[in-house]
Amino acid sequence: MEEKIRIIDELEQKVGGRFQLTALLQKRVRELVAGAPRLVEIRSENPIDIAIEEIRAGKIDLVPEDAD
Repeated sequence: MEEKIRIIDELEQKVGGRFQLTALLQKRVRELVAGAPRLVEIRSENPIDIAIEEIRAGKIDLVPEDAD
């Protein structure tokens, strides 16, 4: 459990807070479920695990919807 808390804290700092982390995970999980390719290689098939590893690896960032 301590490891999971440490990872969440690390991710929150990386993306700028809990709200931003939640939004980024939600958006990326939806993309993965819809068939988007993985950006990291991990054994898990769980889209949440994949999204977490993508954030840890610095492969994805939260971009505001109106930034297009």
